[in-house]
Amino acid sequence: MKYGLIAGNGRFPFLVLEGARAEGVEMAVAAIKEEADESIEPLAHVVEWISVGHLNKLIKFFKREGVTHAIMAGQVKHVQIFKLNALPDLRMAKMLARLKRRNTDALIGAVCDELESEGIKLIDSTTFLQPLLARAGALTKREPNKHELADIEYGLHVATELARLDLGQTIVVKNQAVVALEAMEGTDATIRRASELVRGRPLTVVKVAKPNQDMRFDVPVIGLNTMATLKECNVTAMSLTADKTLIFDRDETLNLANQNKIAIVGKQRIERQSEGATERSPL
Repeated sequence: MKYGLIAGNGRFPFLVLEGARAEGVEMAVAAIKEEADESIEPLAHVVEWISVGHLNKLIKFFKREGVTHAIMAGQVKHVQIFKLNALPDLRMAKMLARLKRRNTDALIGAVCDELESEGIKLIDSTTFLQPLLARAGALTKREPNKHELADIEYGLHVATELARLDLGQTIVVKNQAVVALEAMEGTDATIRRASELVRGRPLTVVKVAKPNQDMRFDVPVIGLNTMATLKECNVTAMSLTADKTLIFDRDETLNLANQNKIAIVGKQRIERQSEGATERSPL
């Protein structure tokens, strides 16, 4: 069995390589040219730089290296699909033409099908990162207070519906009202927008996995950058989906939360939105 890594931006690909190496596994890396960091090269067994839309080149590289199992790790910004440097090759163009939708699940699911048709199985992105998954319960010294818990419980229903629609994974709540919803801009930008709307007043953030989260891709992630944003935007509590959310640099991230008295909690998934939820003014 030989492993390949499709590497996007951020810490995720590096952590996968570290986790794999700890288990004695070397990986062939297909680095996304528009996203991946060049410093990944010395850490990989072999690297091929591939543009976002070049599916055929990706498959040829993995087959040449004998890859049978692949992992996707690291963000590829949704807006890349609209950029000229992401123009698809013929194989990708044919795949896109067959899609009824072009949301994350549809796009990456179709890429998975193309890989598997060539004998390359896409596996869970957390395969080598199990210790970094958030567990249920309080993850920080301080637990959410009753007001934060009320915001979290309200927010879980809304965020789960947002994730079910494959629109985003994060919402920001105040006084059991939604201040901001995530779309293509990402978690940090969503939190900053919410902070501007309430003029720096305390906020609660709810980040969830999709109701039927495919652990092969688009797994929710937080890390040191997230904690810096929470501090900057006066977020006092954050909820994560237990066993479905990765915490990068786990010890340092949770220590930073503790230093700033930010309560982080792992919650089980809510499968459907409760009836009778009402909006209240966040102000």
